[in-house]
Amino acid sequence: MSTPYKVAVLVGSLRQASINRKLALALAELAPPSLQLELVEIGELPLYNEDIDVSPAPEAYTRFREQVKAADALLFVTPEYNRSVPGVLKNAIDVGSRPYGQSVFGGKPGAVLSASPGAIGGFGANHHLRQSMVFLDVYMLQQPESYLGGAGKFFDAGGKLDAGIEGFLQKFIDAYAAWVERHVKG
Repeated sequence: MSTPYKVAVLVGSLRQASINRKLALALAELAPPSLQLELVEIGELPLYNEDIDVSPAPEAYTRFREQVKAADALLFVTPEYNRSVPGVLKNAIDVGSRPYGQSVFGGKPGAVLSASPGAIGGFGANHHLRQSMVFLDVYMLQQPESYLGGAGKFFDAGGKLDAGIEGFLQKFIDAYAAWVERHVKG
């Protein structure tokens, strides 16, 4: 392939120094040449409200939908809040899936990596997100499953990625690249 597949990366944390944002940036650096990962910011999206989603829709809705629609594939990197996805990520999913019948997610290959300082690595968020993506017709990567516990230790004080987790991230992004190659509709 001559042009890399464009991957919309949605990070479920708004903090600039969040572990999940750092992991998303690390994945972008580790990605093979067949993938071009681009973070799609979700923090400025107004809470989804059908009453304001009229012509013209809010600029933030339109910009977000256009960015995701232009992507060939999706990658979610998220923490877990209360055994589910953070509200900001759920809101982005709601915005992108509306108006009904015009979802920007459908038919794209996707994957989720969840990370948490806790022991179970965002297992609940990971699976709730997968449930939503099944409904939205996103082809989610099955293996390797990616629930990264103890994520507070992945980066040193200077922001350098720990070599132990780097190997897993490389395996994950390589498997995802193969998944995208197989599932992008041409």
